[in-house]
Amino acid sequence: MSFFFTNRSNKTFKPKKNIPEGSHQYELLKHAEATLGSGNLRMAVMLPEGEDLNEWVAVNTVDFFNQINMLYGTITDFCTEESCPVMSAGPKYEYHWADGTNIKKPIKCSAPKYIDYLMTWVQDQLDDETLFPSKIGVPFKRNFMSVAKTILKRLFRVYAHIYHQHFDSVMQLQEEAHLNTSFKHFIFFVQEFNLIDRKELVPLQELIEKLTTKDR
Repeated sequence: MSFFFTNRSNKTFKPKKNIPEGSHQYELLKHAEATLGSGNLRMAVMLPEGEDLNEWVAVNTVDFFNQINMLYGTITDFCTEESCPVMSAGPKYEYHWADGTNIKKPIKCSAPKYIDYLMTWVQDQLDDETLFPSKIGVPFKRNFMSVAKTILKRLFRVYAHIYHQHFDSVMQLQEEAHLNTSFKHFIFFVQEFNLIDRKELVPLQELIEKLTTKDR
């Protein structure tokens, strides 16, 4: 949640996606913030009793977009065409961009370009009222969960890139506690609802084991 970032200037990479105040989703977000404040992340990610799974995933997906947006915003000066000519997560993992609409065939591009494509694409999905309805009573589309899974899979890649290529900069900025808490929350959430294939998580497998074993 945004309260992780109180000691930094509010520089975001893309405009923050707001959930309308007074809406049921806003109440869910407040519930999630309150449970997160308790410090028990395993409990915080669980579906609140009587709530709709799609809505819970939607609210948290928006929140993770905002968190990653802010985290990446703090290190954009270090993630350049020169420093990161390819989008990678260490020497073994390289990501090529395709969105299936504007760019159908995967293209190799720099990390800042890839992340710009990725965050713009996510923003377009979040702004689509037919996919992420903000009004009460508007049903979620049948393909909502598969879209949410793709969004979360792609957002994971931004975490992976930051950890592998920019962790020194994160430490210089004294943001590592924020990054770790945000990523741990993200991982607990996707594990709770089985939202990302394990093979996609391999670039950060050691870190995931380290962050999650204490809480089993």
